[in-house]
Amino acid sequence: MNRPSSSRIGALIAAQRRAQRLRLRIAAATGAIVAVAATCLLGLSGWFITSAALAGVAGSAAVQAFNYMVPSATIRLLAILRTGARYIERVSGHEAALKALARLRPQLFDALASAPPSRALALASGEASARLVQDVDAVQTLFVRLSAPWALGAGAASAALVAGLASPWAGALLLASMALCAAGALLIARRLAAPAGQAVQIAVGRLKDRLAALEAVSPELKAYGLDRWAATQAAEAAADLDQAQVALTQAGGWMAAWQAVVTGAAVAAVVPATLGASLPLTALAALAAVMGVESVAGLVGALQQNGAAEEAARRLEALPSALHPNRAPVSVAPTLVLQADGAALHPPARLGLIGPSGAGKTTLIERLIGLRDAQPGEARLGDIDVADLTPEDRRPLFAYAAQDVRLIDGTVRENLLLAGPADDDALWRALDDAALAERLRADPAGLDARIGPNGERLSGGERRRLGLARAYLRPAAWLVLDEPTEGLDPATEAQVLKALDRRLKQAGQGLILVSHRSAPTQLCDRTIRVEGVGEDGRVGLAPARRLTPA
Repeated sequence: MNRPSSSRIGALIAAQRRAQRLRLRIAAATGAIVAVAATCLLGLSGWFITSAALAGVAGSAAVQAFNYMVPSATIRLLAILRTGARYIERVSGHEAALKALARLRPQLFDALASAPPSRALALASGEASARLVQDVDAVQTLFVRLSAPWALGAGAASAALVAGLASPWAGALLLASMALCAAGALLIARRLAAPAGQAVQIAVGRLKDRLAALEAVSPELKAYGLDRWAATQAAEAAADLDQAQVALTQAGGWMAAWQAVVTGAAVAAVVPATLGASLPLTALAALAAVMGVESVAGLVGALQQNGAAEEAARRLEALPSALHPNRAPVSVAPTLVLQADGAALHPPARLGLIGPSGAGKTTLIERLIGLRDAQPGEARLGDIDVADLTPEDRRPLFAYAAQDVRLIDGTVRENLLLAGPADDDALWRALDDAALAERLRADPAGLDARIGPNGERLSGGERRRLGLARAYLRPAAWLVLDEPTEGLDPATEAQVLKALDRRLKQAGQGLILVSHRSAPTQLCDRTIRVEGVGEDGRVGLAPARRLTPA
């Protein structure tokens, strides 16, 4: 079976193969035992049944002389050996694959998260999900099927030897039949299974991308009565996936049919080659031929999945990654200087960014904290231009609550712990400061209350406050809030801002606040007006204005 040619993914897979070497060797060894035991079991069973039948025909004297104890005991031993070895092979092979994927998936996610923003954000969320889930799952065949060549080799050798007991020509013809079966399966795999497997992986990515895009705007689709249109869009993407899966299944059917044809031809060739041998040995050779060709089935299964595995590896290789993965982190001072007036701001300073909608306020802070590529000369951290710092160097300085809150389909606790480790007391304090604790204490599940996909069981204001509580839990020099009280009623807004003021004083954090509302900006001692993004891509800023905090 082919290995992925991609250098980065190939290196990661090779590293996991080395880490799971013992389990993979156990799977290969037991796979070989299964093939040998299955071939000998069927061959010996055919010999035993035929011999017993002939002894019965020969009369009572032959029956009394026939030794049935040793063959029957051997058959039982081979059956137990095959069953036990198959169990060990499956457990070892799948355990190795699952452990490898459990380590591979976080490595790929970390590479994507630390990639340059212009590349990482260019990948749609649905497509990224498909690559980190379905494509990584498809790669597991590169681990599970490693035992197939060993099983094939052991099966071929044992089948040829068993058939050779009847006639050397029978063993040679059986080996030729097995080679023919493998060659035909390889040809079908290349012509039919590989393109179909590649199409399946691509279609899965397109379907998840389409579904993620539609889900993100589901309220608008319902509001404008576009439910049927959305369902049609999803059905078209699903139809493409169904068509690819049908093609892959048909390829598997052709491979199975080819194997059946070769099995019949192998038996038809082996039986005449045993001319002159006893009937029990002929039966032994015929059934050995069946099991010999059957031992190719593992390789056939691997070939059927090869196209999907190769396409998955190619798609994973295309995932963005860090430009300098082994680069040592740079120590950056939390002093912030914006080009508007050159004033150095140190925590616990509080800066408000104001301006009309679409002026570039969110763009500016996303460039600052490393979610977008920064423009040279726009800002400095310490004495270093932000554009000269990697996102990994900048992000530890900032705790960010975005205007568009993203939540996972899990519990309140799981969403909060994305910020980092924290005990329940810290979680409740953050929820208290976000004016959300009372709502959750009324829920019997408390912190373990499920919020649904992207927090659909919460209101818009509750989702925003849960994102705010999550930002509170991240220890950082600067707390960056983008419209934190948008959509809140005046009483709740006042409660949130009072708790925010108290929390900032206690933690000594600096604040960078974006808001259209006047109440939040009263917490700031300095504001800068954002005037828009120029033709050169730089965000225009007006000189800072000092305020007297409320």
